[in-house]
Amino acid sequence: MTSFNKLDAFVEHLAEGVMNLESDTLKLVLTDTAPQATDSVLADLTEISAGNGYTAGGIAATVSASGQTGGTYKLVLDDLLITASGGSIGPFRYVVLIDDTPTSPADPLIGWWDYGSSITLADGESITIDFDASNGVLQIA
Repeated sequence: MTSFNKLDAFVEHLAEGVMNLESDTLKLVLTDTAPQATDSVLADLTEISAGNGYTAGGIAATVSASGQTGGTYKLVLDDLLITASGGSIGPFRYVVLIDDTPTSPADPLIGWWDYGSSITLADGESITIDFDASNGVLQIA
């Protein structure tokens, strides 16, 4: 997986108590348009069309670990398998992590990964979003 890119508003949302990364519902949203550092909420993105194994608003991610050691917080997510079924998914190039729980602002963005080129999954094809179990998705020190 490529490097994680934090979005600017994520820091403010954490500091103001908008998000609880351990207990909130986190999702992965697919887009073929590069997120901008100033994007704040899901409505700022151009999400790919729903269907064939992809749900509008993103696919739920599972938090496998969340906590701090020695003053550094680490968020770890389970790998996620996305499979096209009944047609294609995409094209998408960017995978964006959002928090689906808050209502004000609704669906704040956390960060994103760039796969380097657009991907289209044909019917029956899969992609594994492979998160680093050792270093986590993100660390805050």
